Amino acid sequence: MLRIAIVTGSTRPGRNNEAVARWVHELARAEKRADAEFELVDIADYKLPHLDEPMPPSTGKYVHAHTKAWSEKIKSFDAYVFVTPEYNHGPSAALKTAIDCLHGEWANKAASFVSYGSMGGVRAVEHLRLVLAALDIATVRAQVMLSLFTDFEAFKTLKPAPHHAGEVHTMLDQLVRWGSALRTLR
Repeated sequence: MLRIAIVTGSTRPGRNNEAVARWVHELARAEKRADAEFELVDIADYKLPHLDEPMPPSTGKYVHAHTKAWSEKIKSFDAYVFVTPEYNHGPSAALKTAIDCLHGEWANKAASFVSYGSMGGVRAVEHLRLVLAALDIATVRAQVMLSLFTDFEAFKTLKPAPHHAGEVHTMLDQLVRWGSALRTLR
């Protein structure tokens, strides 16, 4: 069975990100898939500072407990759903740091995206696709884009339009196919 992480992309206090990630996790678990299991992974739990390891991540030689714990968690998955806000036309610095502080743990795995923002978070996803490609992560085409104007009440309370649930299921189907195919490379 494929192990898929639903990774939060923000550590901001009062963030919308937790609600979006929980929504995706609930939809994924409700499917009762026989081909995948899902785990919610909150980057805030790892308290990752901005690149504090003395050696480059590509060496895999980590000295700090927070990086080692993050490495072990990320290694345990076959694929990832990144839930990302869009801050100033890009992903959050916290998500970028969480990705950048590791290297080999990401290779030959698949990823998908659930984004949100004034424009649905599409620009943050475009940035992430380039970053993940450099780490040998294959990203699937299907993604879910939530608007702060129409999928949140008063920009704060998640109330996604009903069609988004179908988008999540389509995205997960693609992610499972790619995650399974890439398993042979590992």
